[in-house]
Amino acid sequence: MTNGGYDDAPVLDNPVGESLRGHHADLGRRRGRAATYLPEVATFSAVPADADPADWADLALLLGRNAFADMFSCTAIPPPDWEPVFVLEGRQMVWPAGAGPGAARAAAGTEVVELGAADVPEMLDLTARTQPGPFRPRTRELGTYLGIRAGGRLVAMAGERLRPPGWTELSAVCTDPEARGQGHAARLLGALVARVLERHERPFLHVAEKNTAAIALYERLGFTSRKHVTFRGFRTP
Repeated sequence: MTNGGYDDAPVLDNPVGESLRGHHADLGRRRGRAATYLPEVATFSAVPADADPADWADLALLLGRNAFADMFSCTAIPPPDWEPVFVLEGRQMVWPAGAGPGAARAAAGTEVVELGAADVPEMLDLTARTQPGPFRPRTRELGTYLGIRAGGRLVAMAGERLRPPGWTELSAVCTDPEARGQGHAARLLGALVARVLERHERPFLHVAEKNTAAIALYERLGFTSRKHVTFRGFRTP
């Protein structure tokens, strides 16, 4: 997969590390060149692409012994005594430079509402049932999260996650199985795209290659593929 001409966005090659150095510095921990989110916020950790043994040792000290290290799309490979936990092939997609909300503009109909601290139990329940990716009790602090309710019950949500300079990742896109096929994901993504563009940033997202339905939706809304990524997780020594 080509990068689609987005070589002007090098911060997207290390979105976790760039976020923890900037917008999310207060939501993480750092030691040397290694960084990780607070465990109740997110699972992700980062080291530089040219990480040396000292960087991995620093990350191990941050995480603790026999701890899960979710390296997201980091290309660095840890020392042999770090146990592999998972590998998942995916892609990174971006909103084209200069493009307006376009097809992603929120459609009329079901009301989109902003979710707050009081909604966290329902957000955790919905993500546990639909598995859009890691979601923790304080994940909503990473950015704005929007939802759709039916009969007072939260049936769909999406929000902002990683925040490298000039960009906002859209994530946690999920819909209750009984409420699918009603355009909820498109409405939520449209509202989020508009918000990101209004503050003069560009949206981007990540998706598993096997999730062809989601890729097709994102392409219909206007996202284009930037590059292939491999998500990896390890366990510290």
